[in-house]
Amino acid sequence: MTEDILVNVTPRETRVAVVENGMLQELHIERGWRRGVVGNIYKGKVQRIMPGMQAAFVDIGLPRAAFLHANDIFRNSTPLPTDEAVIEEGNPPPQVRPISELLRDGQDIVVQVLKDPIGSKGARLTTQLSVPSRYLVMLPQSKVIGVSSRIEADEERARLKSLVQELSLTGGSGFIVRTNAESQPAEALAEDLAYLSRVWGLIEDRARTAPVGACIYEDLILPLRAVRDLMRSNVERVRVDSRETCDRLREFAAQYMPQLAEKVEHYTGARPIFDLYGVEDEIQRALQKEVPLKSGGYLVIDQTEAMTTVDVNTGSFLGQRTLEETVFRTNLEAAQSVARQLRLRNLGGIIIIDFIDMHDPEHRRQVLRTLERSLVKDHAKTTVYDFSPLGLVEMTRKRTVESLERQLCEPCITCNGRGTLKTSETITYEIFREITRAVRQFDANQLLVIASTLVVNRITDEESAAVAELEEFLGKTIRFQADEHYSQEQYDVVLL
Repeated sequence: MTEDILVNVTPRETRVAVVENGMLQELHIERGWRRGVVGNIYKGKVQRIMPGMQAAFVDIGLPRAAFLHANDIFRNSTPLPTDEAVIEEGNPPPQVRPISELLRDGQDIVVQVLKDPIGSKGARLTTQLSVPSRYLVMLPQSKVIGVSSRIEADEERARLKSLVQELSLTGGSGFIVRTNAESQPAEALAEDLAYLSRVWGLIEDRARTAPVGACIYEDLILPLRAVRDLMRSNVERVRVDSRETCDRLREFAAQYMPQLAEKVEHYTGARPIFDLYGVEDEIQRALQKEVPLKSGGYLVIDQTEAMTTVDVNTGSFLGQRTLEETVFRTNLEAAQSVARQLRLRNLGGIIIIDFIDMHDPEHRRQVLRTLERSLVKDHAKTTVYDFSPLGLVEMTRKRTVESLERQLCEPCITCNGRGTLKTSETITYEIFREITRAVRQFDANQLLVIASTLVVNRITDEESAAVAELEEFLGKTIRFQADEHYSQEQYDVVLL
């Protein structure tokens, strides 16, 4: 299984795509005027403490105040959790003290962003700071040495942990060994550790002198982050369509991963790189609700404020044996597709999957195992629960940035994000009620109704008798005018 990482750079937008065996698996977008802030460290000031929520609002210089919960405030005995690591040592976290004992209004505080502002919510913060590099995550306030749970071999886990313990004897910080560190020599880890020590020294210096609202540590730009976090031995090449960005990536790779630096290449083809790999078409499909399956079945994905639901349907797939076998095969294919769609669309939070009902318990177990195996490659933390009594699979996926749809789209100005429009018949009867209301409230000889062409055509055609009855009942003349600029739900009743 091979991967290509594609980097598309334009003056105001950078996009990184991960293509696995010819299929788009991940898409990351960064726009110059709206870069994500996850991982950035700020000098903030506590604006308001809310004891009832065990949280505080903190000003870090962003348009909206950020949110800091008591659970995310550093205490000496609390190790820092991370998505990709299992902490092997350290005491369990103590009972959370009241927020009013941990912070005070107006206090200066150094915080790190856990989640970007999403929707109407401000950024989520922590005071448990961490600084990532290629192979390690430095935990300056901890003494814990942890190893990524994705490194499964016990001997390799023990080797890496022992190496980091030896290298960090005088550092006084904790570390998480990242998945990328698997099979790496001691020299590579030592270089990473030295780099992190220098970065942390700069952060400490800036934290002492920076004003409130200043960013004292900013994560790498998207292309460099992609190479740092996504570059692995199974990556065949990194293709970049910008000469300047390609040179920066080569320099970065030569410094931190010299054995992989030769895989970075400049794409000079006349055809846009995303078109060459079919990425643009995949992006358009990822914004649709329906996802076709090769068998003829399909998924329906609905993203709401509270959760995302995925409905699995057999569609045109009839199978060759029994109904149970048809359902089972559709659900197996759907489980793999769901894992890919969650990663591609960057859907997070609570996710409910409505697989087609299966009566065989073994079929259910196999579908669940297929889903879990397909999620292993996901960089975001996922938790999958067993089938519920209603036959639903509940799962969670860690959300740190907006989904693909919410990055690229905005609510429809015609339906205000509802996804539906009132019918022309419904609007017609609303207009009739508004006419009656206006005549009873104001004095006028005649009325002019301005509405969309579709609604006016319906009124003057199918509802002409009703208009005549209304004119006779009110004793007023009613005229109708179509305006092509009016949406289906828009109308005005003008008194003349």
